Amino acid sequence: MKIKNYPKRIAIVGNYLPRICGIATFTSDLCEALAHKLPNPENVIAIAMDDIEEGYDYPKRVKFEIRENVLRDYINATDFLNLNQIDTVILQHEYGIFGGKDGVNIIHMLKNLKIPTITTLHTVLSNPSKEQRAIIQELAKYSQKFVVMAHKAKEILKNIYKIPDTMISIIPHGIPDIPFVDPFFYKDKFGLEDKRIILTFGLIGPSKGIEFMIEALPKIIEKHNNTIYIILGVTHPELLRTHGEEYRHFLQLKVRKLGLEDHVQFHNKFVDLETLTEYLIATDIYMTPYLSKEQITSGTLAYAVGAGNAVVSTSYLYAEELLANGRGRLVPFRDSESISKEINDLFSHERKRNTIRKKAYLHGRAMVWKEVAERYLRLVGEVFEQKPAYSVPLTVTNPIAKIIDELPGINLHHFQVLTDDTGILQHSFFTIPDREHGYSIDDNARA
Repeated sequence: MKIKNYPKRIAIVGNYLPRICGIATFTSDLCEALAHKLPNPENVIAIAMDDIEEGYDYPKRVKFEIRENVLRDYINATDFLNLNQIDTVILQHEYGIFGGKDGVNIIHMLKNLKIPTITTLHTVLSNPSKEQRAIIQELAKYSQKFVVMAHKAKEILKNIYKIPDTMISIIPHGIPDIPFVDPFFYKDKFGLEDKRIILTFGLIGPSKGIEFMIEALPKIIEKHNNTIYIILGVTHPELLRTHGEEYRHFLQLKVRKLGLEDHVQFHNKFVDLETLTEYLIATDIYMTPYLSKEQITSGTLAYAVGAGNAVVSTSYLYAEELLANGRGRLVPFRDSESISKEINDLFSHERKRNTIRKKAYLHGRAMVWKEVAERYLRLVGEVFEQKPAYSVPLTVTNPIAKIIDELPGINLHHFQVLTDDTGILQHSFFTIPDREHGYSIDDNARA
């Protein structure tokens, strides 16, 4: 790699592990892959997005945290980046991870940034709202390059958002380097040596369409009675906060109604890469029954292709592209009949299944993280060489002039401490309830 004036420090902004989120995994893996390529790994740092007030127990690579709904944090992040000799910023963009309507808060960080910025777009909508379109166009104003993970995403950006072709780079979704191994190799670890394994993994939620795979199982079991369907993953944290385990319970009830208890396993856990690799290698057929045509990237599908799985998937945009040319099988949305037909065909014809596996695995070689990191570094070098001569201010941005009526989040902890089985106590000594003065009827009536 021959790049003059190669950037010394790179900052990546996005969700970060141990936050349970696909983008957190992507950001963490990208950071580590880039760090392995640089002479000094410490010159890759992360700015992490927090969706909970207390944040997360991040590793040392995370140097700054932004609470998604606190506008001041975005402005402080701008100052942190401008004043800490960062050469290039790589932003991981998804509408839902930044505060404000459709994640508009991130614009407040970018518009005062004096550093070349590359924005990776994890969602590119073909039918955006007015606000969503405006945000992408604002991101384009403050970014030197967009990165997308599919050719279709580039087409949409050009045709729908009017983004110039020269601004858009296609870099595939990164994946771990998984060996091409016979599925039997790891089946004994799961006590499934004599079983055919179908796997779906990832954060669980209604958009995954898992019920349609479950409904396809009876016809699969008629022909292949040793089939086990493993659903690996925890419920999406946002869904868990709002609806609890409602969707998982719905799936479990469907399994019982169809009499599939011996053929469906729920592995309710968020596993590390080593364990996930064992699951993927043990898999005979990987299934993504997702429900949204618009899905333009999928880390789970990328991992399955990289592991050389035979994949059956609904025909969302990313799957259509990644599984083209015989690298997988596509089925219509919400169509259990088609799912059972394709899986039965692959189970019945080992040669077909192995042909798909080989094509998928070979295609995935260009997606392993060391290759993806190399392409990101080339893009970083290109952007860095073309950067304008910014003059970084010596004083930080004045947040008072930019933020009006910003209030902290509501915290009821002190009220809970003051409350017992009778009601709210009238007084406390700092945070310690003072029972000597008893209760106030007025206080309790207002409560």
